[in-house]
Amino acid sequence: MGLGLFGVWLLWSGHLEPMLLGFGVFSSVFVMFLRARMERYSGVSHEYRLGLRWIGYGPWLVWQITKANWVVARIILKPSLPIQPRLMRIKVSQKSDLAKVIYANSITLTPGTVTLDVREDQFLVHALTEEAATDLGTGEMDQRVTSMEGKS
Repeated sequence: MGLGLFGVWLLWSGHLEPMLLGFGVFSSVFVMFLRARMERYSGVSHEYRLGLRWIGYGPWLVWQITKANWVVARIILKPSLPIQPRLMRIKVSQKSDLAKVIYANSITLTPGTVTLDVREDQFLVHALTEEAATDLGTGEMDQRVTSMEGKS
């Protein structure tokens, strides 16, 4: 996790000067220290291990976002296109909180849909079009997130 944090820090900062690299290392180590301390005192261990399973999900999600962007752009540019907003409850099959968060955020990242409420085993979602509601109703995104979750 520390290497991942430092990698993200390095990617976002883009600085390779020794002093700034030192700050990046210090920041990553400090965050790891805080995480360990919080887990020790909370009594709850949060082991989130997606491994490399997200690699297949990421490109698929980007494609879904791109497709939904085109649909929403068409609606904006041609107001005569009908929208059919609706609220729907969808069942979720994820077991871990991390997988539920990934699923809820994936829905919200996809233009035309927003996750409004998260319950134990269902989400309340607003869909802008019937097409967006149908896509969510197929359960493909739910299945992909659940398979990414693995056998936790």
